[in-house]
Parts: sequence; structure tokens; C-alpha cells
Amino acid sequence: MELWQACLVVCPAAALGGAINSIAGGGTLVTFPALVWVLESLTGLPGAAIIANATNTVALAPGSFSGSWAYRRELRELWPWARLLAIPSLLGGIAGSLLVVYAPESSFKAAVPWLIALATILFILQPKLTPKKPAGNDQLNSTNYRTLVFVLQLLIGIYGGYFGAGIGILMLSSLSLLNMGNIHQVNGLKTVLAGLINAVSMVVFIAKGKVFWPLAIPMVASAMFGGWLGASWARKLDKQLVRRMVIAIGLVLTTWYFGRLFLAA
Repeated sequence: MELWQACLVVCPAAALGGAINSIAGGGTLVTFPALVWVLESLTGLPGAAIIANATNTVALAPGSFSGSWAYRRELRELWPWARLLAIPSLLGGIAGSLLVVYAPESSFKAAVPWLIALATILFILQPKLTPKKPAGNDQLNSTNYRTLVFVLQLLIGIYGGYFGAGIGILMLSSLSLLNMGNIHQVNGLKTVLAGLINAVSMVVFIAKGKVFWPLAIPMVASAMFGGWLGASWARKLDKQLVRRMVIAIGLVLTTWYFGRLFLAA
């Protein structure tokens, strides 16, 4: 496979992933397998799964920051929480990405089917994991309560730095413990924290030379275009149809990767 042919595969996947992220979340379920297949076909690079994961993080990270800007009004009331949870997000993102870099590639490849399955299950359960109503100020100011949320965010940060698929859904479920505002406010907070996790992971992957730049650069542009397009069309599209498509993709990929794992055993 030539590089231009690889771009013809991963750029539409990045655009679709960016659009899915802006509409429903779960874009990594499209972009990651496309990158793995292309990198294996291109050069047979050792560590293709890890390089695909790092390249995918770089490609989709800018969308998180553009989404954060879109939610800037909703974030004003929750800014104290954003400052508090930024710490475990950054620490977890660094720890998870370093784990990818230094752990044997065989461990990461063995974990991929389980990670995709987890992301798919979380996506299926997403409607039941969203906040319902605000909590009282006494609960929000409780030390035990803040500690619990801090620890949960640290674990999510580690998972996000390690793989990333479904971190938005994980955060929606953990932040639902806060019950501090409406879904738009929580979505805004989730977007900021996801951006921080992706940003530090991106720095680690770049510093360790794990990014395949000939594909990452065009994918960034494609993902940003897809995210803008998805946001523009979000009100016109049937979100349930998009959700069903992402779930179907996740189930197919879970079956495919488990099949490959067992056949290789």
C-alpha cells in the first residue's frame, strides 16, 4: 500500500470519527482499527497497534479543545470543578500513556479487544449514565465526595492515556455522581477534561517518537472538518441512528479483534 492510498483510508475515517465524536462520541472505534490496518499494510512496522493508538490520539485531540470553546458559557459555573479535576486528568493521562510506551506491545495488543468491548458497552449504556438532577451544596462540598470523584477521574485519566475509546462516556457516568447541573454543563466539563487527558498523552507519544506523522497531519485536518460538520448537522441528524451505527461498528470490531486474538494464540 502506498502512502496516498493509506490517506484515502484514514482521512475519511478521521472525518467520520470527528463527526461521530461531536454528535454522539465513540469516534475512536472507527479511526483506531483503520490506522492499525493501514500501518500494518504500509510498512509492517513493529508496534503497529501502539503507533496507531498514538497517531489516533494526535489526530483527534484538537477536536476536544474546539469542543471546549463551544461550551465556554456552560463551563463558567463549573470552573472550580474543572480546576480540581484537571489534576487527576493530567496525572492519569501521563501515567496511562507511559504505560503504553513502556509495556510490551503484546500486552497492549492483548488488551485491545477488551478495551474496545468496554468502550462499546459503555456506549450502549450511555443514556442510563447521564446526570439527572443537581445535587445539594452540602453533598458537593463534602470532602469524601470530592475524594471519590478525584479518584474516579484519576482512573479514567489512566484509561484515557492508555487507550482512550469511551473516556467521554466514562466521564459522563462518573460525573453523574456530582449531579451538579444540566447535561450541557456536564458535557462541557467532560470535554475540557478529555482535552487535558488527550493533550498530555499526545505530548508523551510525540516525545517518545510513537506518532506516524505522514498520516497524523492529514488526519488532524480531516477530523477537525468532520467535527465541524458533525456539530453543524447535529440537530438535523437522527442521533439514535448514529448511535446504532457506532454500536454496530463496536460489536463487529470486538468480534473481529477477539477472533484475531484467539487465532494467534
